[in-house]
Amino acid sequence: MDGSLASLVGAVVVLMTVVLVVVVRARRRAATRPTDTPPTRRLAPGDRVRIRHQEYVVSGTIRLVEGDWTWVQHLLDDASGTPHRLSVEGDGGPELELVLWTAEPGATVTPGAPEIDLGGRRYTWAETGQARYTAIGETGLPAAGTMRYHDYESGGRARLSFEAYGEEGWRVARGDLLDPADLAIRPADDAR
Repeated sequence: MDGSLASLVGAVVVLMTVVLVVVVRARRRAATRPTDTPPTRRLAPGDRVRIRHQEYVVSGTIRLVEGDWTWVQHLLDDASGTPHRLSVEGDGGPELELVLWTAEPGATVTPGAPEIDLGGRRYTWAETGQARYTAIGETGLPAAGTMRYHDYESGGRARLSFEAYGEEGWRVARGDLLDPADLAIRPADDAR
């Protein structure tokens, strides 16, 4: 009888330990999983965005899908007339990547090399791919299509991007990695 009781107590301890490990792991996963879409993913044409000390109006949004990966590019207008865009990759948390891009329409470089020099900075190849997109607002693009890209990085925060929508030529833009604290969003229906 003593051996049976010890076996029963041992089995209960093992069972409780397993249950505790399962509960702790489930709580950790829930704590690291984003609970909501970041506001930067929900921007829409007409919304206003302040990035650092500059105010922009969202003129259009391009949603991109490559396999299981999705990201968003918001086209931004400001008083300068220079094309800008805000790219939003990731669903929140530490993997969220925000980049403010500024068009370089006069750039004569083309993608494909392992390293590219532009504006006194050397950029190293990071990734290449092709995605499907849908566009809303004033984007200058058909409502849907494909986009090819080559992305480069420099110094941790600097970016260089080449994008070609459909059969058009390469659009070149330099980017700056942002911190979410760099942005303030004001939806269009809040504008006064």
